[in-house]
Amino acid sequence: MPRVKGGNVARKRRKKILKLAKGYFGSKHLLYRTANEQVMHSFRYAYRDRKRRKRDFRKLWITRINAAARPNGLSYSRFINGLARAGVEVNRKMLADIAVNDPQGFEQFCDIAKKGLANEAIVQPKADKPATPKKAAPVKAAPVKAAPVKETAKVEAKEVEVTEEVATDLDELTVGELKGLALDSLTVVELKELAKEKGLSGYSALKKADLIDLLK
Repeated sequence: MPRVKGGNVARKRRKKILKLAKGYFGSKHLLYRTANEQVMHSFRYAYRDRKRRKRDFRKLWITRINAAARPNGLSYSRFINGLARAGVEVNRKMLADIAVNDPQGFEQFCDIAKKGLANEAIVQPKADKPATPKKAAPVKAAPVKAAPVKETAKVEAKEVEVTEEVATDLDELTVGELKGLALDSLTVVELKELAKEKGLSGYSALKKADLIDLLK
């Protein structure tokens, strides 16, 4: 089988690791495998210590504030508590810088903290919030009662309205023709109900004209 070489890709990867390991002791900056192991450890240490550095600086600030507050008759905890009661909002980083570079200014902070502990501090007035108009309570509409549905009795036959024009010819019509006029005013459903009440059979499949003939 032919020999497989890494080519430029492998060389670039190794150069990258050796560049990161520059300055390491002994073979850690010469041999790729040793350098790669040390670089991976270094990444982990850097990730851990980025978070630890924040804790270390906070400890340093607290130590400096405590050292400057003791000569003024306050401990660190009482000093911070007094400033909080007095409504002074200064972070520990600034207080530590003032304690180192401006001792007289830090003494003024100590006086404010003492007044705050004695409940004599003047709290800065807060701006009045504009009064928000109260929302009117929604008016509930009275429930509308549905009108009672009246039961309509079954109509056996509707009366035919006789106008003045037909009244003259009414005497000439026979009884069967008058009955046919009354049945024509009914619907198919009403005609079927009428046929059912009269005990007729075979009406379910009939049309309106056939139903009228059957009822006649």
